[in-house]
Amino acid sequence: MSFRDALGAALPADRFADDPDVVRAYANDQAAWAPSGRASVLVRPAGTDEVRRVVEICAEHRVPIVPRGAGTGLSGGANAVDGCVLLSMERMNRVLAVDAAEQYAVVQPGVVNDDLRAHVAEHGLWYPPDPASSPWSTLGGNAATNAGGVCCVKYGVTRDYVIGMEAVVGRGDVVRLGRRTRKGVAGYDLAGLFVGSEGTLGVITELTVRLLPLSGTVPHTIVGAFDSAVAAGRAVAAVAESGLTPSALELVDRYCLRAVDDWKKMGLSDLGDVLLLGRVDTAGEQGEREADRLRELFDGAGAAMSMRSTDADEAEGLFAARRLAYPALERLGPVLTEDVCVPRALVPDMLARIDAHASANGVHIANIAHAGDGNLHPLIIVPAGDDEARVRAQRTFEAILDDAIALGGTVTGEHGVGLLKMRGMRDEVGDTVLGMQRAVKNALDPVGIFNPGKVV
Repeated sequence: MSFRDALGAALPADRFADDPDVVRAYANDQAAWAPSGRASVLVRPAGTDEVRRVVEICAEHRVPIVPRGAGTGLSGGANAVDGCVLLSMERMNRVLAVDAAEQYAVVQPGVVNDDLRAHVAEHGLWYPPDPASSPWSTLGGNAATNAGGVCCVKYGVTRDYVIGMEAVVGRGDVVRLGRRTRKGVAGYDLAGLFVGSEGTLGVITELTVRLLPLSGTVPHTIVGAFDSAVAAGRAVAAVAESGLTPSALELVDRYCLRAVDDWKKMGLSDLGDVLLLGRVDTAGEQGEREADRLRELFDGAGAAMSMRSTDADEAEGLFAARRLAYPALERLGPVLTEDVCVPRALVPDMLARIDAHASANGVHIANIAHAGDGNLHPLIIVPAGDDEARVRAQRTFEAILDDAIALGGTVTGEHGVGLLKMRGMRDEVGDTVLGMQRAVKNALDPVGIFNPGKVV
């Protein structure tokens, strides 16, 4: 039986799409600069058993599988390879259980991040990881890249919350990894291994994520305006040295704010050249003291202006603008997005190097960052249709990766390696560690069908 006949016999007809325009719409994530191949078919399974059948057939026929969530990734990790099955998890989108006593939720991978947050809030609980794409990105995709977000400076990233999962691996084996208990060290942490693996080890079909109690505290928002990204970086270093841990510390420059204003008319672009947006969610008098201390640190680092926002809508608008920066810039032309992370004390140095590369290569770089944990997202803006500018932008992109490694950092903090960062990852980890990663890949994916050509 041919591959297509076997798939047709195994799944209902409405699970398939082979119209070229439909398949093409699923063939890329948001990394516009990453290459993609031509998929043979799009499959949208409705449950684990259907995923298992797809994997079995693909393994038998040696057909690659590229799992994908909402396609909000920025590294090409979900891009099609030639002849592959694009496995969209969009129909597996249910919250299966919430245990308020044990504080966890069981979800399918197609559940949208913000939808989970809203669902568990009804139980007095909170799911902290909050990537900028949280209104659209799914939990499966978040797990695949170990997504972070605004809150991760204090509350951690996706790996800190995924405690268990179900996955389809190998030639179609369904396995359960991790646990639902508060503690457990039975064997290797294979659930943790899957988080950040970008679909290269198997297909995640269910996630168990731990939750926190929902706080009723109204956070304090502190804004500092600086004359340059480097000056704002010095404030980030000062906050880190002080031992204060805000619940958010985000950097956004005027270019980004102007792009958001042009799109959403929010009226924020005249607040300063570079803003640091700090948030403190500690309750009571301690929270008041931490907010005052954060503002003092901004002022001591040379803020041209600082203020504590007393208007909840204004404060939320500032953080909403930070989240909207990337899609706002995309409207202006192709954007090559970086995702480097360096020690917080070296954030000023890294920002200075980014500015120097922009000048040396004649490109414009807008800056946003999860500054509180050293995760920088310089956005290289290229005029549409300017091929020579694309070459200069790519040269800048690679130089920034090299600088992050030289400063003891990493080439990707949360977006993943995908296709765009493979050279940088090899340089960062070295041949021996790369060989270890390939050995793990080969052990769990002996046929080599899961998202081949990505990461390693």
